[in-house]
Amino acid sequence: MKMACDENDAEVYVHYEEQMVAYYDNKVGRVVTTVPDLADHFVFPDVSKDCVNLEHTCKEWLTVLNEVFVNQTEELEPPWVSLYLKQEVELRKNNTLICHISEFFPPPVRVTWTRNNLNIKEGVTLSPYYQNNDGTISVFSTLSFIPVEGDIYSCTVEHRALERPLTRILDVEVDQPSVLPTVVCAVGLCLGMAGVFLIFRANKHQN
Repeated sequence: MKMACDENDAEVYVHYEEQMVAYYDNKVGRVVTTVPDLADHFVFPDVSKDCVNLEHTCKEWLTVLNEVFVNQTEELEPPWVSLYLKQEVELRKNNTLICHISEFFPPPVRVTWTRNNLNIKEGVTLSPYYQNNDGTISVFSTLSFIPVEGDIYSCTVEHRALERPLTRILDVEVDQPSVLPTVVCAVGLCLGMAGVFLIFRANKHQN
């Protein structure tokens, strides 16, 4: 004999070899068979009181289980977000931006990318979620792109534990080799040559 219930109704039924053969109809207060000719071979005892008690018990259990599971407050952990490059920037050479979202719970997170404040979908990937040792979740989102000087990229993460979306920004900048040492060297060379010329000229006048 099995039973099932919700807040409004309850059912008590009899299974035999994974088939329901009878159930208690609380509207008419009796057992109803679901297999043809079963009533001709078997007379069910009066189980009205037992079924009513089971229905009442089922609803009591449901109330307790709702308090334990359904109404239980879920602990939320906000994500940490970092944004970095896979390789050093070289203009017009393929590169990858990596947005690491870590130590959050529960999944999922929503990740969006922008370039110069325009949403990007092409070239975006999201790794499977994986669980850390402390039970929190981490995930990677990547963006394949071609660096252009002055472009601004962002990775924005949304999660239930965040009051507002969390955004990380990266400016595409290329380090130019400094021209100062070359200039200083050139000026020094010119001054040196000028000094030699003046010394040579002074010696010539003395002779």
